[in-house]
Amino acid sequence: MTKKVQTAAYYFPNYHQDARNDRWHGKGWTEWELMKRAEPRFEGHEQPKIPLWGYEDEADPAVMARKIDAAADHGIDAFLFDWYWYEDGPYLQRGLEEGFLRAPNADRLQFALMWANHDWIDIHPLTRALQPPTLAPGAVSEKAFVEATDHMIRAYFSHPSYWRVNGGLYFSIYELMNLVGGLGGLEATKRIFRGFRSRVREAGLGELHLNAVVWGVQILPGEEKIERPNELLTELGIDSVTSYVWLHHVGLPEFPVTDYGWWTERSLAKMESLAADYPVPYFPNVTMGWDTSPRTVQSDTYEPIGYQYMATVSGNTPERFEEALRRTKRLAETAAERGEGLPIVTINAWNEWTEGSYLEPDTKHGMGYLEAVKRVFGT
Repeated sequence: MTKKVQTAAYYFPNYHQDARNDRWHGKGWTEWELMKRAEPRFEGHEQPKIPLWGYEDEADPAVMARKIDAAADHGIDAFLFDWYWYEDGPYLQRGLEEGFLRAPNADRLQFALMWANHDWIDIHPLTRALQPPTLAPGAVSEKAFVEATDHMIRAYFSHPSYWRVNGGLYFSIYELMNLVGGLGGLEATKRIFRGFRSRVREAGLGELHLNAVVWGVQILPGEEKIERPNELLTELGIDSVTSYVWLHHVGLPEFPVTDYGWWTERSLAKMESLAADYPVPYFPNVTMGWDTSPRTVQSDTYEPIGYQYMATVSGNTPERFEEALRRTKRLAETAAERGEGLPIVTINAWNEWTEGSYLEPDTKHGMGYLEAVKRVFGT
């Protein structure tokens, strides 16, 4: 009997007040400010996208409780929080620590971390100059890594809702090469990973399940693709790999819009081939859409000059998204049946509003994308 396919939706927590954002953008700024100012950038462009629930504060446990209920009621098994920790400490942690963990219904949904250890670039919004400064480098030292992982062990891993995969605490790393570079190379990283696993065991929490995000197409400035991935994954003892977004593998050739059906066909073919590329299980991804125009200066001319002045996706209706979900679910089931993988699908994303990929309800489709997830993955 085929096991139920689990679904884990990425959660981007930039919709609450944060001290760094206060310094960079002014007191009280959140990424909702970009959504409020979004405009149509070309004929037929569907902007602004308006959240049906309003411009909420995700650090409020009552607000997060509604998100948890909606996710759990519609077939989502876990939130994968984009998690940030730089050399000088955490960033955007309040959505998880004050919102999710204090929500009265946190037991209804599992959660895990995806360490988004890329450089934080000044792109909110991005001007056409395309030479934004780095506000926080993503690479960290061994000292910062130990501080960050000790915090994970204390604050998250012992929580009864923390997601386990194959019995191990799921922890994903966005930029593996960036991490290896900051920690001083492959041998140093192997030693540090062994120490991380040992500290988890010593805390009485069992084993880790280390996951790496893989891709071949650069998006954010400074992103590094994994070179010699199989060798690196084996050396570091990585347990599985997955994707964050289809755009990491398949670009959007038609500007200003590329059809979602075209993108779906090529992305699903890529997902299938990726499963055969790696020596560890690959969890396929489904991406709901793409439109980074809210992250651009709205008065600047919108031309294809690079992220985030780039093509958008059209035709990504809830119905077409549902078909992509069904086909991706089958990929995961087939891999599991062959003993080549685990029945898990990642979804981009719960709330990547300023990248145009979100499951949360808006004023056009309502709960349509969540209902699509429920029809495919709900029990």
